[in-house]
Amino acid sequence: METLQAILLGIVQGVTEFLPVSSSGHLQIAKALLGVEMEENLTFDIVLHAATVLSTIVVLWGEVWRLLKGLFSRHFNEEQAYVLKIVVSMIPIGVIGFMFEDQINAMLEKPYILVIVGAMLLLTAALLSFAYYARPRIKERISYLDALIIGLAQAVAAMPGLSRSGSTIATGLLLGNKKESVAQFSFLMVLAPILGKMLLDVVDGKFSGAMEVPTSSFVAGFIAAFVTGCLACKFMIEIVKRGKLVWFAAYCALAGVVSILSYFLN
Repeated sequence: METLQAILLGIVQGVTEFLPVSSSGHLQIAKALLGVEMEENLTFDIVLHAATVLSTIVVLWGEVWRLLKGLFSRHFNEEQAYVLKIVVSMIPIGVIGFMFEDQINAMLEKPYILVIVGAMLLLTAALLSFAYYARPRIKERISYLDALIIGLAQAVAAMPGLSRSGSTIATGLLLGNKKESVAQFSFLMVLAPILGKMLLDVVDGKFSGAMEVPTSSFVAGFIAAFVTGCLACKFMIEIVKRGKLVWFAAYCALAGVVSILSYFLN
């Protein structure tokens, strides 16, 4: 992988991680367009995800610091309740990751991956459209049940092409939660699973086989994903506040059709 390719993939990851358009799906499309083929496909993707995790922490540092301070209080408080809801939301993705990780990774190597990505992008478009036109009663706080259901949406979004942020934000909105609260919860709930996944891969030695990718490419991709991730995170929070998700539904529908057609026309 060349440095320029790594930078372009980093930009794609940074921008699409927070926008409801599926970062995993767009990474697969970008790799196909750039002609990137790697045995250690997943390793590079994890490095890019780590960069966007860091950008989330930077952008939402005020909230992260508030939660950390409240977490160590001797009395149960709002911060501890919020962290507990995040833990509840992590349960489904933990189960999916434990039971189906190998099958999902194998799927990324299939020649028809662009068809799967396209179909999931169309599903993302339908979900975003439904959330935009639905008018549920607004709640004051995200409940524990809401957290679990949003976590289920995140688990299903392990499918390449199905947007994680789109699925979790749309689900939260359909449950009647406030726009800003849902966006913030969606971005914070993914921190621990990605960091945990990286730690497990390091322990299992999965990074040791990544030497086919130059260190400069890893660094360039990481920096590109981090910088664009910071910008995209701030942008997405504002977009959710204004309720403009329907525009992303149109984009996902178009991208889904292009992805499917690109497979059959090659």
